[in-house]
Amino acid sequence: MSQVTLISQDGLSFSVEKIVAERSLLLKNMLDDVGDEDSPIPLPNVTGNILQKIIDYCTHHKSDPPTPSDDDRENFESSTRKRSDDIDLWDSEFIKVNNDELFEIILAANYLDIKALLDLGCKTVANMIKGKSPEAIREMFNIENDFTPEEEEQIKRENEWAADA
Repeated sequence: MSQVTLISQDGLSFSVEKIVAERSLLLKNMLDDVGDEDSPIPLPNVTGNILQKIIDYCTHHKSDPPTPSDDDRENFESSTRKRSDDIDLWDSEFIKVNNDELFEIILAANYLDIKALLDLGCKTVANMIKGKSPEAIREMFNIENDFTPEEEEQIKRENEWAADA
């Protein structure tokens, strides 16, 4: 099995099977472009600890069907759309991390174009905020409320319809 070397933002080197690396559409396209060249691939937007998590995820899912191309993605998504609470056991254990690490995984999955991992991260955040008040969500994610009480009241009035849903 051929190997690919990935270099993280902090200079850590990871040797992974090519089939594992190709779970990332970014890496798959890079590898298709360069052929069998053995040059390491730098990933300046991904730290070593997050890259290790992503490698673990991709290794576990390496036998999954390939991610569809952009052309096929729209049809694929409509036929396989899942609910936010439809997460398998291994994935739910994998994604049990602190908020900072969760958002780093989401950013890295987006950068590396790993749709299934991006979906997993976003579903996890959706489940975390489901049924929570704006104040509880701000507290959970350390978001400062920069609205004045008047602006907040106006937003509530303009969006009353959303509270009824």
